Amino acid sequence: MKLLNSAALALALVAAPLVAKAAAKPLANVAASVAAPGRSADNVKLDESRKPAEVLRFLGLRPGMHVLDPFGLNKYWAEITAPAVGAKGHVTVWEPTQFLKDDGKKSFDEFAAKQKNISLISSPFEAPNLPKNSYDFALINLDYHDVYWTSEKYGIPRMDPDAWLKTLYAAMKSGATVGVIDHVANASNDVRATVDKFHRIDPAIVKADFKRAGFVLEGSSDLLRNPADDHNLLVFDPKIRGKTDRFLFKFKKPR
Repeated sequence: MKLLNSAALALALVAAPLVAKAAAKPLANVAASVAAPGRSADNVKLDESRKPAEVLRFLGLRPGMHVLDPFGLNKYWAEITAPAVGAKGHVTVWEPTQFLKDDGKKSFDEFAAKQKNISLISSPFEAPNLPKNSYDFALINLDYHDVYWTSEKYGIPRMDPDAWLKTLYAAMKSGATVGVIDHVANASNDVRATVDKFHRIDPAIVKADFKRAGFVLEGSSDLLRNPADDHNLLVFDPKIRGKTDRFLFKFKKPR
């Protein structure tokens, strides 16, 4: 019995630091970042429909994470995630060169000068220049559908979603989280036509794309759903803008 107790005690002493280490990684204090007075007024107005604190808690943002913020030039998520991950964390905004205008870059540079743990990289939409094995967390907010979009006006060529996601997958560390929020579309046999017409995407397409890329769906949330949206209006239509039915998926890159 004494030998058994001694073995149990030894096992407990070995396990204790591991438990303490796991317990030392709480969720980031996102609510404080959302409530911070330094955020831009235009971005604060979006909080009601985007529910950033609830979304980031669901996705599991933690201090010290290295965050990838695709299409984030407007600083909406960066204003929240950069202070939330703290000095040991970092936020990298990736913005397609097609959308990187001088006024937006100037505003971002002014923000980055104050918030030291943030940086901006840019490359063509169809060829993201993301460093491999670099990020613990990413959130694609209302933009994934655009990998199926083409626009002569904005210089957006026809893209291969599988190739685009292959680059994203390589950029994420093992065990990393990728959140995807997008406008719900009704099922269709022509994804590209639906995206061009409505800027929406069928959630089943997103699940299939990410699974094919190697990601695992860890969870979904109805936090941003709106049953009053019948998915038959362009998302920029004043009748529905800011109130679209949205899905929220949490994907993981397997360890």
